[in-house]
Amino acid sequence: MRAISFVSRLPSRSAWRRALLEWARTDGITWAFIFKALLTALIALWLAYRLQLPQPSTVLVTVFIVMQPQSGQVLAKSFYRIIGTLVGLSVMVLFIALFAQERILLLGSLAVWVGICTAGAARYRDFRGYAFLLAGYTASLIGLPATSHPENAFMQALWRVLEIGLGICCTGAVSAVVLPQTTRTVLRNTLSLRFRDFARMAHEGLSGALMREGFETLAARFAAESVGFESLRSASAFEDPHLRQRSGRLANLGSQFMQLNTRFHALNQLLTRIRQHPLLLDAITPCLTEITSLLIPFGERLTTENDAARLAEKLALHREPLMQQIRESRGQLQEKQVSDSDLLDFNTAAELLYRFAEDLYSYCLAYATLNGPRPSKTPPPESFTPVANPMAAAISGVRSALVVLVLGLFWIETSWPSGDTCALAAVLISALSSTSPNPRRYCLQLAVGTLAGSLAGFFLVFWVLPQLDGFPLLFYALSPVFAIGAFFITRPQWAGYGTGLMVWFCSAALPANVTLYDANTFFNQYLSYLLAAFIAAVAAAVIMPPNRPWLWGRLEQDLRMRVVYAISGKLKGLASGFDSSTRDLLNQAYVLSTGHTAVQRQLLRWMFLSLEIGHAIIELRYEQENLPLHPCYQESRPWRQAIRIMGRALIRLFVQPSPKHMERALSAVDHAIETAQTAQIHQEPNSGQFERSPLRRVCSYLHFIRTSLLDPNSPLSKHNRGFTQTRSTRLDEL
Repeated sequence: MRAISFVSRLPSRSAWRRALLEWARTDGITWAFIFKALLTALIALWLAYRLQLPQPSTVLVTVFIVMQPQSGQVLAKSFYRIIGTLVGLSVMVLFIALFAQERILLLGSLAVWVGICTAGAARYRDFRGYAFLLAGYTASLIGLPATSHPENAFMQALWRVLEIGLGICCTGAVSAVVLPQTTRTVLRNTLSLRFRDFARMAHEGLSGALMREGFETLAARFAAESVGFESLRSASAFEDPHLRQRSGRLANLGSQFMQLNTRFHALNQLLTRIRQHPLLLDAITPCLTEITSLLIPFGERLTTENDAARLAEKLALHREPLMQQIRESRGQLQEKQVSDSDLLDFNTAAELLYRFAEDLYSYCLAYATLNGPRPSKTPPPESFTPVANPMAAAISGVRSALVVLVLGLFWIETSWPSGDTCALAAVLISALSSTSPNPRRYCLQLAVGTLAGSLAGFFLVFWVLPQLDGFPLLFYALSPVFAIGAFFITRPQWAGYGTGLMVWFCSAALPANVTLYDANTFFNQYLSYLLAAFIAAVAAAVIMPPNRPWLWGRLEQDLRMRVVYAISGKLKGLASGFDSSTRDLLNQAYVLSTGHTAVQRQLLRWMFLSLEIGHAIIELRYEQENLPLHPCYQESRPWRQAIRIMGRALIRLFVQPSPKHMERALSAVDHAIETAQTAQIHQEPNSGQFERSPLRRVCSYLHFIRTSLLDPNSPLSKHNRGFTQTRSTRLDEL
């Protein structure tokens, strides 16, 4: 009986299966990565010894830098690492040919090149940035030893390319064959989770249950996921022919989601204002119900392509009832003789709601056909437009160049045997930390990892390795350090410790083909690594660190300048470029201001305002671009001239916010609304039909711009005190 009771208490088979699947999705991925890292290190190190390469450490350093959880990311990093290596090799051979006779000139040219490459890595922050990073590091790997022995530079360059190539090939092969973590799976999970959370947010927002704090948190998360999604999409092209053929569709899907998110935010902002007017709320609620009822099931489970297809079908069926409900609600408001400003609020909200339903339908349709055959009518692929502050990138480059120059001069003046190693370590540390939101903290993590590696290396080199014989025992002794380093690399908050441990342990403690047990060389090498990390940390803390107010202010200005881009940029691809660049800027600013809640909230408010006004302006420009041929739509008409004047006033406001520019912008918007309403009433054909009246839609966009400028939660609210009531009264008189 006791045995039966004990067995009955055990979990069921389905419970064991669920627990195993949950472990495989979480900790199992970490253990799989550690296993693949050890297997890759085993194969690469054995081949390096077997082929008698001069520096097997370079092979393993390449392995641990390139190694990533997803095979697509490994292949992408490998591809760009090869490009960066070849470019760095070519440039350094040219520098040696020009300046081999003069060490100072060679060192100066190397410092300038490293600065340019570091600035490029900080500018792009993706796989192209990784190519920049490797171009600078490879040039230093070849050029610094060549300052003492330029006659060996060419052979050293060939050996380095062979060693790096071997590490890349081993990493790519193991990652793609052994327990592959494909990018396709990650992309599918990202799409499902993102749409589920968006459907839940949209339902709560349209129902009035969405809190502002929760909305801001989701907005920041969606911005980060948009950047991450683009990175995954780029990596998937190297891994999977199926995804490579659908890369354009994936790009359009990411662009459509950003547009859908922007549309919902604009609608939610206006609904927040409408909920303060019971009459308008009663009129718009039946229209909202047409959409909210469809979103409830999709916010409760992960969405598949079939779910997206069903939602697209339902949205297509609800299109005409939604338009009919909008007409009925507008007619009821007109019978009650509401003010012009209230009617404009309703018309703008109705227009945004209908556009939101259309954008949601387009997104679901694209999602549903993602894995199917290519549709007959496929829009051209949209491009993700990353943006970085040029001064921040330039400062990263100058910082790295100064570190390399100072340590290089110190080496030349003191004739320190490990001076070239110190300068080379500084190049790698500066390049790795250039993409970190907190370079000083990352450099200190590298220093701690290096110190741990020195202790482990000293113990292994002078107590363990002399007692071993043969490659199996050697790898068995090295495996614990490799496993610990790989584990730290899988944890983003500890990645610096893992990188410092693995890179410098392999560089100094790994025995070469001709092993030398020289304590003096060993201690000098690790001293050079620690000094390089310390100098890089000091430079990152002193020379305009990026996680400080000077950069927050510039990123805030860059967010404001997105509105200028929406007004003056080329119309082709403007919407996707505007959405992606704005979210990329917010993601950078949000990461760089971690721990400063007030700063993050202010940056979010600027992003919301820039998205609201910028998107309305882009829609307004598209509307004017597609106007029918009629005399009242000609460019010389007063309402079109008023819109151009409004654009110039908005540019002045967002370039330099001030009460004076705010007053001019509001006056320009009011004037544009007045002239557009006059043209609509007296000149436009079909002015009584909302869906066929371009000028009514123009008035809706203009009114939304005005509403956004006067939003009390807007960062411009401090500039519009005393104007809100005056403008509302004037609008009622129009």
